[in-house]
Amino acid sequence: MEQRIESVLSRFRVEDGKAFHLKDHRPDDTAGLEMKKKEAAELLQRGVDYLATQQDMLYAQDRWAVLCIFQAMDAAGKDGAIKHVFSGVNPQGCHVASFKAPSANELDHDFLWRHVNALPSRGTIGIHNRSWYEEVLVARVHPAIVESQKLPPKLLTKRIWDERLEDIAAFERYLGRQGVVVLKFFLHVSPEEQRERFLKRVAEPEKHWKFSANDVAERKHWDAYQAAYEAAIRATATPDAPWYVVPADRKWFTRLVVAAAIAKALEGLALHYPVLTDAQRRALVQAREDLGA
Repeated sequence: MEQRIESVLSRFRVEDGKAFHLKDHRPDDTAGLEMKKKEAAELLQRGVDYLATQQDMLYAQDRWAVLCIFQAMDAAGKDGAIKHVFSGVNPQGCHVASFKAPSANELDHDFLWRHVNALPSRGTIGIHNRSWYEEVLVARVHPAIVESQKLPPKLLTKRIWDERLEDIAAFERYLGRQGVVVLKFFLHVSPEEQRERFLKRVAEPEKHWKFSANDVAERKHWDAYQAAYEAAIRATATPDAPWYVVPADRKWFTRLVVAAAIAKALEGLALHYPVLTDAQRRALVQAREDLGA
């Protein structure tokens, strides 16, 4: 079973971006797996339970931190994946940060500043719904965003995107050296599936709040976004901070891959509950005697 899981994960994991091409990854790929909704839910629940156990040891050990970054086109299922995969994790050891357009105060700092402030502490899992990659994605597709960031004019050169990607890669390398495991998920949805999901949001009243006319307008820039994602993954995928290009046309499969990837990363940390010292054991014995009395 473990070999089967690794075979599936390796299909979507990108550790060396030099030869990466987004066209080689299909949004509807399920790695040959086909299962009913109930079967997928049961398998995901097993993964969620396992994650809960690993996260408990991560918190108790208090040495490592895990940062899960989620990027995607609109309606690719980021919110749903986060909700379902982390449903069994102790909220005390987990922190979710969702990044919208930067505030005036955030624009007065470097582009990493607000993200650094939301990094997970040791023993916890940080979940970033969008991240510093927005600065080489939406900002790249819409150059006016960069022009509003108060950078000195001489820094606004044609190399700005390569420079930002270099900075991101260096920062992620730094995080790894500080005990922060960085996992990056690009939920890869097709334009056809995105269209169907938008139509559902329009048709179903309980989903109206999810819909924005701007989301539809952004579809006009689909190719530009795909090119920006490819450039970002090519420049920042490493063995220590891999990208997972997760097919997102089938939500059940997306969630299984995300859960398996996080579980695989946690397994690699050799997590365990802290071992008590002799003095701590003696204190426990004494406490037991005192409580018994």
